[in-house]
Amino acid sequence: MTDLVAFWEVALSDGIHKIEFEHGTTSGKRVIYVDGKEIMRKEWMFKLVGKETFVVGAAKTKATINIDAVSGFAYEYTLEIDGKSLKKYMENRSKTTNTWIVHLDDTVCRVVLEKDTMDVWCNGKKMETAGEFVEDGTETHFSIGAHDCCIKAVSSGKRREGIVHTLIVEDREIPATLQ
Repeated sequence: MTDLVAFWEVALSDGIHKIEFEHGTTSGKRVIYVDGKEIMRKEWMFKLVGKETFVVGAAKTKATINIDAVSGFAYEYTLEIDGKSLKKYMENRSKTTNTWIVHLDDTVCRVVLEKDTMDVWCNGKKMETAGEFVEDGTETHFSIGAHDCCIKAVSSGKRREGIVHTLIVEDREIPATLQ
């Protein structure tokens, strides 16, 4: 990887994906790696600027690397996810998902709730869930190994805050994380 010019980490529901980009500014070579695996290679490109589009993760999320000339032989590389800049995508994602990190049986588990679909992911695997209405909101039940888990959704009582989601594992509340 002698021509590595950019890398990004993208947090999706199925995990955090590492994207690396090689760009040979003399040969025009372009190589994209996702999680260390080469997914695209183009040799001898005469046009040194442009775009490369590919997919990331289990949900096959669309990603685009933009290659722009800044000045002379300097280039700028930006990543778009689902048509938005990485920054905008991650800001929007923090509004549409909740993430928790929980340690179970000597394993770190990354649990993600997609608020729009109520899908629950754990370490890259979509979980089987059962939802039920309860007195103060809803509960989404699932298991991680032998551990009973539940995501409670309760109204905050404040219009701007909306619904508050809480992960409970074996009667223990798990604090949310930003990833």
